[in-house]
Amino acid sequence: MSISSTARRHTLTISLFALALLAAGGCATYVTPSAGISPSALSDKNIEDLLQRKPAAPFPARLAIARVAAANYHSYTSQSYGRGNFSVVTTRDVEREEDFQRLAKLPMVLAIAPMNRIVIPGELKSDQELRQGAAAVKADLLLVYTLDTTFRVKDHDIGPLGAITLGFLPNQEARVTCTASAAIYDVRTGYIYGLSEATAFENQIASAWTSSDAVDETRLKAERQAFEDLLGEFEKTWKTVVENYATKTTVK
Repeated sequence: MSISSTARRHTLTISLFALALLAAGGCATYVTPSAGISPSALSDKNIEDLLQRKPAAPFPARLAIARVAAANYHSYTSQSYGRGNFSVVTTRDVEREEDFQRLAKLPMVLAIAPMNRIVIPGELKSDQELRQGAAAVKADLLLVYTLDTTFRVKDHDIGPLGAITLGFLPNQEARVTCTASAAIYDVRTGYIYGLSEATAFENQIASAWTSSDAVDETRLKAERQAFEDLLGEFEKTWKTVVENYATKTTVK
């Protein structure tokens, strides 16, 4: 075989390999994170037991904070902890330090304590395990929140743990929706003082999702906005909690 023929074969091989890499990149997928959970999913009690729960927290109160998600939750920026009916997300990929400072400045808040895996049990069945962790840091109240994020391209709801094929998406509108929900628990009794919720959207042309990073950036924007809005709603809920309960149990 001549040198020119060998060179042509090498060139063809390299070209085919390059095309294969492009095809592989075009067929890459982004797996959406699993869903959040509702406060009711944290309870393993019957209705009568739930109705027996009473407020017992003193004010000013120490506030523990925990983010929960579905069991085995993971995303491109965080990994959850714990096994059982739900899990706890301890990586702060959406939250910022100023968010916790904002909560610490609320009236009748003595101190805040974002919880981590050191104080949270590994087996998670109900709110009791979370309250045990909150008690370990001497908290009176427990703020539990979750982020439920869904993905939709045109009229196709991809939902949690769905796969988005990247690279060849048509020029259709893509939307990421995140609903952030929160509940305030009494650490001693499990009594729920109030609920808060907020929803945010991020719209983008689907063909712009050419990589997993691009999709995940849209997710983070939607979750960040939903969390910011949730803080505003929680401040309203907290005001009502203080008005209804702080005057009755204020520590003097």
